Amino acid sequence: MQSKDLHDLFHDTLKDIFYAEKQILKALPKMARAAQSNELTAAFEKHLDETEMQVERLQKVFELLDKPARGKTCEAIIGIVDEGKEIMDDFKGSPALDTGLVASAQAVEHCEISRYGTLITWAKTLGQKEIADLLSQTLAEEEATDKNLTKLAEASGQCEGGGLTADSPAGRRMATV
Repeated sequence: MQSKDLHDLFHDTLKDIFYAEKQILKALPKMARAAQSNELTAAFEKHLDETEMQVERLQKVFELLDKPARGKTCEAIIGIVDEGKEIMDDFKGSPALDTGLVASAQAVEHCEISRYGTLITWAKTLGQKEIADLLSQTLAEEEATDKNLTKLAEASGQCEGGGLTADSPAGRRMATV
């Protein structure tokens, strides 16, 4: 059996996050439609645009490695996305729906932050500065999204019934997120 090295692990993990981003592209529009507050809908739509750019960056990374841009099934993201679907089904019409959607989205972000942080470290170790820079742009976006989701979560905890509403004081404050 051929011995595998960090290059192989890097490429394998890159395929994993590529698959994850493609799944997220499918999930975000559904989450935006399910969200009850305008602020959360806007946050999901903004992140959808960012995710499209992130996929383009990943395609550039594959190109720099002279590898085809292909994903590899990521069981972690499948599980997280499935949990989000379950929340959308189980809490549809509930004041807690948006709070659950925020929690689901943060689970996705935390998975992505972990993967991108690891990939950046490995890219630097492998002497791939341009790739590390591209991945760092995405990591910064994921961290900013996570912070915005935290603000939404904090605001939703202050709303009656545990949900964001467009006309509640906390929901109005989130209009700037």
